[in-house]
Amino acid sequence: MNTPIHHFSDLFAQLGLPCDAPGIRQFIATHTPLAADVKLADAPFWTPAQATFLHEALHQDSDWAELVDQLNASLRPPEIKSK
Repeated sequence: MNTPIHHFSDLFAQLGLPCDAPGIRQFIATHTPLAADVKLADAPFWTPAQATFLHEALHQDSDWAELVDQLNASLRPPEIKSK
């Protein structure tokens, strides 16, 4: 079975967000830092559909899970990112 290969920009497109480099940088800059005690899918800036997608991607260990983890790390303070 072939596993689809997604790029970070594909995750943003899947979430209905700007998926070009400036749009991704702006999103991350706007929403960083996400508090350590807030799960990514529970962040207040997601729509219900986006939150469900993120939660299911991780829970089901889908082919999106690695990129969701990358997004999670991108939104955390530097001391959280290094752990």
